[in-house]
Amino acid sequence: MKAMTTAGLGFAARRNAWRRGISVLACAGTLFGAASAHAQEADSDAPADTDIVVTGTLLRGVAPVGTNVVAVSEADVVASGAASANDLLASIPQVGNFGTIPAGLGNFGNPIVRPNIRNLGNSGGSTTLVLVDGHRMVGAGILQTSFDPSVIPPDVIKRVDVIPDGGSSIYGSDAIGGVINFITRDRYDGIGVNARYGFAKNYQTIDASVIAGKDWGSGSAYISYSYAWHDDLIGLDRDYATANQTDRGGGDFRSTACALANITVGTTTYALPGRAPGVNRCDQTDYAAIYPREERHSVFAGLTQDLSDSVAFKLSAYWSKRDTLHRSAQSSMSGTITAANPFFRPIGTELAHSVAFAFDDVFGPSNDSPSSFTSYGITPSFDFELGGGWQLRTMANFGRSENESTERSFNSTAATIALAGRTTATALNPYNLSATSPAVLAAIDDFANYGEATQELAEGHVVLDGPLFAMPGGDVRLAVGGEYHYENIRSFTGSGPEAAVTGSNAYAARNVKSLFGELLIPIFGADNRTPGFYSLELSGSVRYDDYSDVGGTTNPKIGVTWRPFEALTIRGNYGTSFHAPSLADLGNSVDARVQVLPFSPFRAPGSSPFDALRPTIAIAGGNANLKPETADTWSLGFDLKPAGLEGFVASATYFNVKFKDAIAVPPFTSPLLFTTPAYADFFILNPTLAQAQAAAGNLRVDGVPNLATLFAISSPYVLFLAQRANLGAVNVDGIDFNLAYNRPTGFGSIHANFTGSYLLNRETQVVQGGPVNDDLKNGTGRFLFTAGLGATVGDFTARASLNHRSGYPIIGLPPQTRISAFDTVDLFFSYDLGDMLANTLLTLNVDNVFDQDPPYFNNAAGYTNGSTLGRLVSFGIRTKF
Repeated sequence: MKAMTTAGLGFAARRNAWRRGISVLACAGTLFGAASAHAQEADSDAPADTDIVVTGTLLRGVAPVGTNVVAVSEADVVASGAASANDLLASIPQVGNFGTIPAGLGNFGNPIVRPNIRNLGNSGGSTTLVLVDGHRMVGAGILQTSFDPSVIPPDVIKRVDVIPDGGSSIYGSDAIGGVINFITRDRYDGIGVNARYGFAKNYQTIDASVIAGKDWGSGSAYISYSYAWHDDLIGLDRDYATANQTDRGGGDFRSTACALANITVGTTTYALPGRAPGVNRCDQTDYAAIYPREERHSVFAGLTQDLSDSVAFKLSAYWSKRDTLHRSAQSSMSGTITAANPFFRPIGTELAHSVAFAFDDVFGPSNDSPSSFTSYGITPSFDFELGGGWQLRTMANFGRSENESTERSFNSTAATIALAGRTTATALNPYNLSATSPAVLAAIDDFANYGEATQELAEGHVVLDGPLFAMPGGDVRLAVGGEYHYENIRSFTGSGPEAAVTGSNAYAARNVKSLFGELLIPIFGADNRTPGFYSLELSGSVRYDDYSDVGGTTNPKIGVTWRPFEALTIRGNYGTSFHAPSLADLGNSVDARVQVLPFSPFRAPGSSPFDALRPTIAIAGGNANLKPETADTWSLGFDLKPAGLEGFVASATYFNVKFKDAIAVPPFTSPLLFTTPAYADFFILNPTLAQAQAAAGNLRVDGVPNLATLFAISSPYVLFLAQRANLGAVNVDGIDFNLAYNRPTGFGSIHANFTGSYLLNRETQVVQGGPVNDDLKNGTGRFLFTAGLGATVGDFTARASLNHRSGYPIIGLPPQTRISAFDTVDLFFSYDLGDMLANTLLTLNVDNVFDQDPPYFNNAAGYTNGSTLGRLVSFGIRTKF
């Protein structure tokens, strides 16, 4: 068992968090909580509001034809106990982070959680489009431009629509895997207060919100403030996070550069403090974050007003600030110390030896890296009723994000110089770091990688829709529109001491002009239905997007919804979709550069051992020649609601995605690069100066003054063309399903659901034309589901949910050949105080009731196929007055 530690930053941090939380609760006057959400298929028979535009269509008052919509209702949001929108999405099996703690990686490239339907692509943008009220939001981050859903506080979410189908014919870029649309509330009347406190072993979380609004009939206005804070979890807090797998027959991935140093003389290693033959090992997962600490403030406001019988105005605005602290193992190094260093202590008679050590004793056990992400935006819109059922909708949308990130490290140059120091005032003592001069230690410690970026979005959108003419099956409806979209990113990345950071700036911008339309043709409907054709609807949509940097693209989609009889709906669609390269991936991205290494760790099979001593040149970062990622998508499914079994629904959808031109970095670390013909364009062995200069163009050079200087003193072994490129392909198909039953009883009601996704095939190519990999035979599970059973008795509700991620085989990591399944059980209880305290709900959540650990994996982390906080107990209260 690992030693228990105080999670986060220790007791003082917890005490301060409590004070912050208590002050929020005092203002709120209460505590908040809830339970595991379950996604339900949208009810296609629900009465449609003729003024509402549903996700997946441009037309008012109709459901998207041929499309499967997974919906999370406001009641599900309440029951989820989610402290953020990302927590809510983690309860939906079709979304890639299902069954995990939705946490960013805490670095420049992936500081936020990006929802990913079908797990397609991993570039600077996203293949899943995330919207709020049908419009885009400004991106977040430094080396990526995806929207961070956590800026939307859960208490303003009315529902979430998830469309796991391509959607570029309606929405344009990014909608390859699907579309996630957060629908916020239009109106609110009164004051609502929600709050929650939760705890697990070595972990605490607090969140609270207050919303106040007024509804005056012709309009409404409200404003919401929410606060959330949680501890971090580090490896020492959870037994499953370990780098030493030897007790399971696996490898020992612990480091040998530890607080207690190791000395190597010849082929023999000696461990401090005794200097006897042996090796000190330390687990770098101990102080590395499983889940980083986070504090978030969010404000969201909405206003609606009917200006006349034919004109309506709506405005929404938000501001959000999120601060995170991501911990990683303390810096370490290895090098040679000689007798010239006054601290040198030989093992025997040697005049020099190698030493490996970490800086824990003088700098603390971890590097603590802070990040801050702030975003805000405003979206006004006007709707005009034109008569005859026609409506003109106009919208403007503005957003900006400000992002800062620091990755703490150490000054390796200063440390190397100090290890070679010749006086006690300038030398580093690797055997006892505390004996080193404070000035030397300060110079080594004063170093970090820094990044900052601002991103901006501005767009205008107009849609005209209404009936064209009547047919026996209903009105033929048309929607046409246009959109102008502008975005930019200004970024800086650099490294060095705080007062002397050096780095580079970058700026990229684009505009997009779009035209789009959708046509709905009802063949059979209420006025002409016949046996076998209770209803039949056809739809077609198309969108043209003209990008100022990557050109134009046209994407169509057709859909059909057929109801042979009232209880059965059969639906299908086919379309094409695309994802334009992120501004963070193109040629003027902040990380575009020529990187020179003084040695060659990645070489062709059969190369000379001396080639390892020759330099490597890598052209890295963004690429001006990127083109959009594209996909062909289609699906076919049904919804069954038997008349004799009221409250029961069964749905299943077969989906098929062929995704190509995926943006990724060539696999230059793999030996297969040199032997696979499909990779031949990504390296040059024994390059000439002319070849290197042609590949580098005007990019900055890191590691040497310039390429001419490099070639004047050495002969590089290889030139890697390691910029992001359109490389891979993914073909995936499977079945999404939902079974749900809600039945009134004499005591209240019972409810059950079984919702999930099952993969039939998933094949990938790292490079198109290269080997095809069957992911289901190595590293990917087939089956994700959540199953729930509950009941309501009077004012009391209880529900249990089982969440499942199936296991899968793995190749190349003996002795392990399979990753186990990950199953957790969540409980939710609520009690409506009713007459005792009107409009007040008490809640209790117990997530991961049996405290299951994620499955074992023979690697340096020790686990995979899910993540968990452990058994998390949350108490809460919701009230309105």
